[in-house]
Amino acid sequence: MLDLHPPGPDNHYHQAHIELLLDSYRRLLGKPLLDAVGDDFGRVVYEADFALLSHNTDPDPLFNYANRKALGLFELTWQELVGMPSRFSAEPVNREERERLLAKVARQGYIDDYAGVRIAKSGRRFMIRGAVVWNVLDGEGRPYGQAACFSDWDWLA
Repeated sequence: MLDLHPPGPDNHYHQAHIELLLDSYRRLLGKPLLDAVGDDFGRVVYEADFALLSHNTDPDPLFNYANRKALGLFELTWQELVGMPSRFSAEPVNREERERLLAKVARQGYIDDYAGVRIAKSGRRFMIRGAVVWNVLDGEGRPYGQAACFSDWDWLA
């Protein structure tokens, strides 16, 4: 389900969604994405220094979360990003490679060494490196989507 309300105190920074992302990450990679952050982990993740995004399981997956860092990199508001097909995060020339990556993640559960070019709303391009992309499962172990996090990127000329 797509929540068009941006993360904030009124919705606990989408903490239930973040819990699924963090639990799936820990289960697949065998380590936590974050050190212990207490009960306020939704806010901590939203304000983190790394970019975190996720999309759902639709045939043309739609973004359903981005933290503040990711929104800034893509130069989008919450309302612009949530519900947007995640394929639009890459230029058309790079979308086939992106689809191969997501299929590999679907098969393997995760990858932890992704690098690729993404594009911001203004047309500015940036290279991400060392991204972790993983499958997200719901509380019953059913596919819920995929998520990506990264902290290494450079703007391209």
